[in-house]
Amino acid sequence: MNKKQFTLLAGAALLCACQQTQSPSTITGILTGVESDTLIMNYFPVSDLSQHTMKSDTIAMQNGKFTYQLKNDSVPMKVFFYAQPRNGVAAASLRKTVSVVAFPGETVEVNGSMDDYSIKGNAFHQAYEKIRTQCKPYQDQMQAVSQTIMGMQSAGTLTKERLDSLFKIFQPLQEEMKNVQKEYIRQHPDEDISVYLISDVGKEASDMLDLVGEKAQNGPMASLYCAMKEAIAQRKAREEARKKIVEGAVAPDFTLKDIKGNDLSLSSLKGKYVVLDFWGSWCGWCIKGIPDMKKYYDKYKDRMEILGVDCGDTEEKWITAVEKHELPWLHVRNTDETDITVKYGIQGYPTKIVIDPEGKIAKIVIGEDPAFYKYLDKLFK
Repeated sequence: MNKKQFTLLAGAALLCACQQTQSPSTITGILTGVESDTLIMNYFPVSDLSQHTMKSDTIAMQNGKFTYQLKNDSVPMKVFFYAQPRNGVAAASLRKTVSVVAFPGETVEVNGSMDDYSIKGNAFHQAYEKIRTQCKPYQDQMQAVSQTIMGMQSAGTLTKERLDSLFKIFQPLQEEMKNVQKEYIRQHPDEDISVYLISDVGKEASDMLDLVGEKAQNGPMASLYCAMKEAIAQRKAREEARKKIVEGAVAPDFTLKDIKGNDLSLSSLKGKYVVLDFWGSWCGWCIKGIPDMKKYYDKYKDRMEILGVDCGDTEEKWITAVEKHELPWLHVRNTDETDITVKYGIQGYPTKIVIDPEGKIAKIVIGEDPAFYKYLDKLFK
C-alpha cells in the first residue's frame, strides 16, 4: 500500500467515524404533586456558558411518569424543566425547577417532587447527589428569600431598604454554599463533577480550575473545562483591552460580515462620526432603546453612521431582529473567531462607542443611558 492509498483509507475511516450517529440521552422518572401533565424543558450544552444555544421542548407526563430523549446531543447537556403553567399563569408552585445533566447514550432518572427529588445515573450523578444534599439547606433558604422578594415586588411593597436587608440574608447563604462546593473540588480534583461545580463558583473559577486533574480535564466535561479556560482568558484580555479603550485613543479596526454577507471594515467609514452599537436581540435594554436610536439616526444621519454590532445571536436570529425592528443603519455580526467584544473590552449591553472622523474614540456609554443622546445633541448642535 503506497502513502497516497493509506491517506485515502485513513480519511475514509475518519469520515465514517464522524458520520456515526450519537446515541441519544434519555431522561426518565416520576414526579409527584405536579399540577400539570406537561413539562416545559430547556436544554443546552454544558459548555455554553452564555446559554445562547438554548433550545426548548415539552415533555408529556402520564400519572407523573415521563420519558424524553435528546436526539442530537454529542456532549453533556444541561437540562432543566418545570411544570407548564395552567391558563398561562405561572403560579409559584409551578415555577419550581428540576435540573439534571444528560450524557450521550446514557439514562438519567429523576424521582420525587419538584421540591425534593433524587437523581440516579452514572458516577457523575452519584457525586452530584452528594453535593446537592449538602447544598440543599442553603438553596432552600435562598429560595425562601427569593420568594419573599418576588412577593413584595408583586404587592408593590419592596423598598430599597427592604431589598438591601434581604440581600444581606441571601448573600452569606450563597457564599456558604459556594464554600461547600469549593471544598468538594479541592478534595476531588479528578472528578468530572468538580469541573461542573467550578462553573458556579464565580470569580474564583480561575483559581479553582487550576486544581482540576488531567483525568477530569480530558473526561466527559472536557468541553466545559475548555470553555471556562477560554472564558477566563477572554476576561483577562477584556480587562487589558479596557485599559486602552478610552476617549482619545484610536479605535481598533476590524472587519466583519454585513447582513448581505459582504466584508465591512470600520476603517471604510473613516471621515464621518460612527456609533458602534454593541447589542443583541436577547438584550431587553437594547430593544427598549431602538425607538430613540431610530429617532437620532434620522436626525443626524447626514453627519454620522451607526454600525450595529450584533453579539450573542445566531445569524438567523440576528437577521430576523434587524428585519423585525426595521433597523435602517449598517449591521455586522460578531463571531467567536473574530470576537471584537474582547478587543473593545465590552462589559455590558448595550454599549455605544462614538468614533470621530479621524478614527479616535470620542465617547463611551454603557447601558441604555439618556446621556448618549444628550451627547449627540451637543456634538451636532
